[in-house]
Amino acid sequence: MSPEMLALLLKSFWETCYMVLASTILATLIGVPLGVILTVTRKNHILPNAPVNSVLGAIVNATRSTPFIILMVAIIPLTRLLVGSSIGTTASIVPLTISAAPFIARIIESSLLEIDHGVIEAAQAMGASPMQIIRKVLLPEALHSIVLGITLAVIALIGYSAMAGTLGGGGLGDLAIRYGYQRFQMDVMLITVVVLIVMVQSIQSLGDYFSKKLNKNKL
Repeated sequence: MSPEMLALLLKSFWETCYMVLASTILATLIGVPLGVILTVTRKNHILPNAPVNSVLGAIVNATRSTPFIILMVAIIPLTRLLVGSSIGTTASIVPLTISAAPFIARIIESSLLEIDHGVIEAAQAMGASPMQIIRKVLLPEALHSIVLGITLAVIALIGYSAMAGTLGGGGLGDLAIRYGYQRFQMDVMLITVVVLIVMVQSIQSLGDYFSKKLNKNKL
């Protein structure tokens, strides 16, 4: 591989890291509150509210069921409004965030529902408010499971970021399409795939490590 191509590979790698990191942070900031609301507004939970749960659940399901490539095209006006462009690495963060946030919300909901209801009832018996139960019981008890779930979300975002490259989003996906596919440089395609595999394996290993550590600390 030529020095120029190596420099381009490194640039694409950092673009992918930037897209994935930024969208993970933003999607987590949106998805965690959504997941908590979806959980606590369920029937027989601490803040039951059927209308809120139904409407929010429908929105989350609708967004999750939309293929990323279609979502990316559909929200081009919103992307332009927020970042001033629909093409480029920064522009790709908008659809990546919107795609990942509902996924994270369902992960949070699933993790919180695994908590023994007796723990919640004990906290209520001691006079804890709903917000105290969320902050001091639900989230800490489910933290190790949440870490694993967000790890899955990050891995999914790596795949989505590669798809974003097909629409001018930059990153490793763009490199693979422009050079590996369109110019038939199979060495570029192969190296791009290897880099993506290493990224996924590294993130999964880190997620497993921190989840196990948090679970042991809880025990």
